[in-house]
Amino acid sequence: MDPYDSDSSGSEDEGDTGVLLGYAADEMIEDTISHLGGWPTWLDDATPPPGDFAKCKVCNQPMLLLIELHGDLPDDFPHDERRLYILSCPRKACNRKPGSIRALRATRKLKVEKPRPKKEEKQPQEVAEEKKEEEEKNDPPAPKQDLGASLFGSSTLTGSVSASANPFSSSPAAQSNNANPFANPFAAPAPSPGLAAKPTPTATPTATPTTTTTTTTTTTANTLSESFADKVRVSSPPPSTANLNLLPPPEAASGPSAPWPAQSDFPAPYTQFFLDAEYEQLSRPSTPTIPDNVTIDNTEEEGPGGSSRGGELKDTFESDLDKAFIRFSTRLGQNPEQVLRYQFRGSPLLYSFTDPVGKRLHDKSPAAAARGVSTVAVGNPSRIPRCEYCGSERVFEFQLVPHAISVLEEGREDVGLAKDDAGMEWGTIILGVCAKDCGPKEVGVVGYREEWAGVQWEEAAK
Repeated sequence: MDPYDSDSSGSEDEGDTGVLLGYAADEMIEDTISHLGGWPTWLDDATPPPGDFAKCKVCNQPMLLLIELHGDLPDDFPHDERRLYILSCPRKACNRKPGSIRALRATRKLKVEKPRPKKEEKQPQEVAEEKKEEEEKNDPPAPKQDLGASLFGSSTLTGSVSASANPFSSSPAAQSNNANPFANPFAAPAPSPGLAAKPTPTATPTATPTTTTTTTTTTTANTLSESFADKVRVSSPPPSTANLNLLPPPEAASGPSAPWPAQSDFPAPYTQFFLDAEYEQLSRPSTPTIPDNVTIDNTEEEGPGGSSRGGELKDTFESDLDKAFIRFSTRLGQNPEQVLRYQFRGSPLLYSFTDPVGKRLHDKSPAAAARGVSTVAVGNPSRIPRCEYCGSERVFEFQLVPHAISVLEEGREDVGLAKDDAGMEWGTIILGVCAKDCGPKEVGVVGYREEWAGVQWEEAAK
């Protein structure tokens, strides 16, 4: 188990966690959409978002782009193009205030799925006969679709994850071997720089001999697929949306919306970096990780009766330290260059359990502790706020982590840093998106939705 975290099991602390880690890359990647900093690009240049989405809710001034992510999910939303954006206000007066960091999702329907024809109602006797026939069959049911394997690029025939699968790459191997959320299916192939995706051990289906009565097939799923698919299946039926005050979609506005501001209206953008990716691989740390800015005085101080107080002070400090923060820093310390953690319908890594976002998402239930998940309960509609446009539940998609700040702010003073630019002070930004990917129903129409950005701010004491 992670040091300082007796609430989590060891299941997440070694090996492949199923989380995709994003890394900043200096090299130009041809036809790549996903990037840190720079200027946003749109699904349709002629249809940018309404101008109000560009503005900080505190000062009403244009914000800067932190990240744009290519978010196509062919297995979940096969007919949708998706892009995700997080913007932040750099002004000192807006720091740490709600609305100074906002998230957007762009969606365009490529095809309208035709409704399935209704089946004719059967008589009770026919239903009973069919049920009896099914019970008499000896063949096992067909295996369910492996959502995790599909999302992360494994073959549907072998159930193994491709060693060359890289969700931030537009290489031919990535396009042909995996259905990933970051590769542009319409872009020309280009080599991917930086870190290549780590291979995930494959599992080969094995079958037992066939007899005259039964046939049994045993399939060993790979760790990544099994873990992700299990999490995807954990869901709760959504409550009624009758009492929700839903917002009208921007494209349904009766009058013209404010235009997206011109580039000259924005502060100097952050330097643009492209993204590379690999699966998160963990090894058990040999010693607990204490943040660099925290020191413990190990001087042996004599207490009453000649006893040493050094160990006592250390124990007191550790018991009072936020478990979530220690777990957060220890986890990131194993892959310190990561700027992004991606796992659609997964669970975020919380920076704190005690701030407003931590209190909302932290799952203290015994079931969560048994799974080793000290964060949001997947599919629990009571934790991440519901979509304000359609009333559906929201699910976790990705989060930015502190190394992104170091990357984006490096050399910032050389590009016209404003005097009131205080620098970023967040610990993590968690993106929750509509589980139904709501948007315009018409083919080719681009729609924008503001999504939930859960910001956990740095705490000075840490």
